[in-house]
Amino acid sequence: MSRLEHIEKSVTELSAEELAEFTRWFEDLQARRWDELFEADATAGKLDALADDALSELAAGRARRL
Repeated sequence: MSRLEHIEKSVTELSAEELAEFTRWFEDLQARRWDELFEADATAGKLDALADDALSELAAGRARRL
């Protein structure tokens, strides 16, 4: 049995209460990892072109501040 299959089997055996707790934990984990990836991309300058484009659109009057 692969590691993933073992995890899947374990999750299917959780009670409704345990599954709800696991779901909250897993969603938090996904959010933290997304934040870390976003921060790494921002620090590496991968979002600079998008920001520049947005600021250009705003300056040209084709966008508005939210």
